[in-house]
Amino acid sequence: MPVSYEPHYFEELSVGQTFESAGRTVTDGALEMYSAVSGDWEEIHTNDEYAEAGRYGARIGHGPFTFVITTGLVHRCGFVERRVIAFLGMNYMDLKNPVYVGDTVTAEFEVTEKRELESRDDAGIVVIDALATNQDGDSVFEGDMKFMFKREGYDD
Repeated sequence: MPVSYEPHYFEELSVGQTFESAGRTVTDGALEMYSAVSGDWEEIHTNDEYAEAGRYGARIGHGPFTFVITTGLVHRCGFVERRVIAFLGMNYMDLKNPVYVGDTVTAEFEVTEKRELESRDDAGIVVIDALATNQDGDSVFEGDMKFMFKREGYDD
């Protein structure tokens, strides 16, 4: 069972270190809120009849919605809490399977890169690989996330 991790400073993270999230069940409300915020009302996400007749047989989550769920799971782990200065981007993102309303998504995170910043004494760069899966163990998101983490002694 996943645990809640303490916040980690840059110095406390090491390449190869892993974290496991709690699960989150995708609700109809979450999918509708994402459509409203993003403005993406494509029928595969919002129209039951249209989606049921299509290749997936039901409405599915937007690709970026799956990414957003995964970023939420990294935050639920707790190790980034009050330690991340900025999300700096990604090098890759693969969405291998759709996410359906009712799916429970969990994620595993691994520190794959860590580097000092010559331009700043208060922070360092950490790259974290993410693998999110549904309740059947099918991959729904694979990608990396690049963060700027605070160094010890530089709290606001």
